[in-house]
Amino acid sequence: MSRRCLKRSLFLIMCLSLGLTLVPYGVSNAADKPISIGGSLPLTGKFAETAKWIEKGMKFWAEEINAKSGLLGRKVVFKIYDDQSNAGKAVTFAEKAITVDKVDLLFGGYPGTAARAVMPVAEKHKFVYVSMGGHMKSFQQGYTYSFGGPPLMGEWWYEGFYQWLKSLPAYQRPKRAAVYTMNNPIGTSLMDSINRMSEDLGIELVINEKYNLPLPDATPFIVKAKQMNCDLLFSNGFFADGVMTIRAAKALNYNPKAIVQGVGSIIPAWVKELGEDGNYVFSGTVLHYKLAYPGNDKLNAYVKEKYNLPGYPLYFGFGYAWMQTLSQGVEGANSLNQTKIRDWLKSNTVQTIAGPLIFDEKGLPEPVNFCTQVIDGKVELTYPKKVRTTKPVYPKPAWK
Repeated sequence: MSRRCLKRSLFLIMCLSLGLTLVPYGVSNAADKPISIGGSLPLTGKFAETAKWIEKGMKFWAEEINAKSGLLGRKVVFKIYDDQSNAGKAVTFAEKAITVDKVDLLFGGYPGTAARAVMPVAEKHKFVYVSMGGHMKSFQQGYTYSFGGPPLMGEWWYEGFYQWLKSLPAYQRPKRAAVYTMNNPIGTSLMDSINRMSEDLGIELVINEKYNLPLPDATPFIVKAKQMNCDLLFSNGFFADGVMTIRAAKALNYNPKAIVQGVGSIIPAWVKELGEDGNYVFSGTVLHYKLAYPGNDKLNAYVKEKYNLPGYPLYFGFGYAWMQTLSQGVEGANSLNQTKIRDWLKSNTVQTIAGPLIFDEKGLPEPVNFCTQVIDGKVELTYPKKVRTTKPVYPKPAWK
């Protein structure tokens, strides 16, 4: 035997005696590889202002879990594509993440139109998909791998507001409503509680119109609502639509008893853009930084130090909570096998900053919604009373 072969044999014997596993040069153990989590967010385009907070929440979750032992003992890394606020591109990037990048996990997207489009992709490839969902219709398609942990459900969005109205004496409630709704699945979902509960409370929908995006000018809406003596205004649009509507209402001195904004009034940019004019607007939420669930204090402390905010913005919380839900499924199943993760989530309680979540066969928790109102530049919980952080301001004060 040559000296070279003898050295090799002695090396092999030594490795075996020490219980070492030989790995070819340039190849690492699977346990050493980070867990890759892929997908897309609208980091540019009309939904970017909100999506950037989702990304921040997700990355804080990753920072936190990597500072410990990682997920299943492995570090996590994100592969985040910018879908440019285009649902079609969100589908393309979800496919790419799964089939080309070979990611281990898929993260949830935004807004509901994108999440709704990606849900069948996740189902086709049998990937667990925890997101806001695309409102109720998206959870009624029989998908088994999609979860709302928690969901952003348009059909639930005004439940808290209407329950608060119901608690008022009848003579104090608004009588005539103007409803302007963006013509897409998100806007349509918001109409569920408006139609149902307005009838229950005897509120007449004097104006009930849809509009196509982008909204060029809200002035005609306000002129008509003022002429028709509507004392309740629903602005069922996105952030930009809501800002435009508030500015038009002030310019025309239209001051109903209450203004309710669909999407956008519960993010920091609302007050930054509108200042005091953004106050007293009602909306809804399933998550809030003042809810007394474990983890909220920690997130608030982080956001205060990092962004100088009194509490975490709603969508920061959503990004974090969706990753909380997904990671608990992984850890509960003790596996990256998607079916095992799905089955664990369907049969166990998940603990999140939104509270404990138990998922039904559609992937939804029990319906929940809290009424919010912007008061003194802060998004406050105003109903139900058990979670109230301050009393609602009603009727709306005159414009300054």
